[in-house]
Amino acid sequence: MFGMRFDFRNPEFAGVSMAERYDAALEMAEWADRLGCVSITVSEHHGSPDGYLPSPLPMLAAMAARTTNVNLMIAALIAPFHDPLRLAEDLLVLDHLSRGRVDAIVAGGYVSEEFDMFGVPIGERAKRVTETVETLRAAFSGEAFEFRGRTVRVTPAPHRPGGPGIMLGGSSDAAARRAARIADGFIPSIPEVWDAYRDECLKLGKPDPGPSMLPPAHTVALADDDDTGWTAFAPYFLHETNAYGKWIADSGEAGPYKEVSDPDELRAMGEYRVVTPDQMIADLKEAPFPFVMFHPMCGGTPPELAWSSLKLFEAEVLNAL
Repeated sequence: MFGMRFDFRNPEFAGVSMAERYDAALEMAEWADRLGCVSITVSEHHGSPDGYLPSPLPMLAAMAARTTNVNLMIAALIAPFHDPLRLAEDLLVLDHLSRGRVDAIVAGGYVSEEFDMFGVPIGERAKRVTETVETLRAAFSGEAFEFRGRTVRVTPAPHRPGGPGIMLGGSSDAAARRAARIADGFIPSIPEVWDAYRDECLKLGKPDPGPSMLPPAHTVALADDDDTGWTAFAPYFLHETNAYGKWIADSGEAGPYKEVSDPDELRAMGEYRVVTPDQMIADLKEAPFPFVMFHPMCGGTPPELAWSSLKLFEAEVLNAL
């Protein structure tokens, strides 16, 4: 089984236009759907100098039109920057376009420049996340409900009964406990906060979600030779970890990324890997739950280089398994 994710970072040194990158992602989505990919995830950030995707819903609409079976996910949808009613309408239209294949992970955000951009106080994150989730749930019922003192009804009614799934993301105990109270599930940024989610579920009398089953947040690419492949991919891996790492360091929040200056240091850390098809096959055969999450254009990886990895997966790994 495999999944794919895209955030559309496009640093200038990659030498790729944004239109070319968007086109490549749609082609990759179509390719992945044909091969049985189980999920495609897109993310959201705003005002990023490398062009990070600011509008995940139009992108998923385009992907929905090019695919048939794969589940489509927004991870994460930053609630404080969206009007809850308009968001509900857009998600319901996307629910119909995809015939019920869309889910959303809702989060509060953490990049201070984004809150400044939208004029939203960062201290209102929790309140706005809760209001957004409550509004989406009410809207997806298809019935009239109270919103900020007004009676409203969002149409169309959902294609999937109950509408798109709503999970929460986050990296704090507070976010984990909030997810237990109001969401369908929790996808933490760091594994340490899962226990708070599980504890709150049990306190609320909800079913025990058990220990975390989330795999480590590794990024992997394929190459015929791992050393040559690392040399090709490393500049883009460095860009990603440093861009995320700066955001996390500036915010003071916990996260899986940190700033790294040297590609050899990054390689030794193990979060980014370039492996041969034989190495991936061996890893998957030993895994209790064999799953690969590809981030093919990670950190601005040019489409041609990204395709070289994906085609090796199709030709050598899938066939062997």
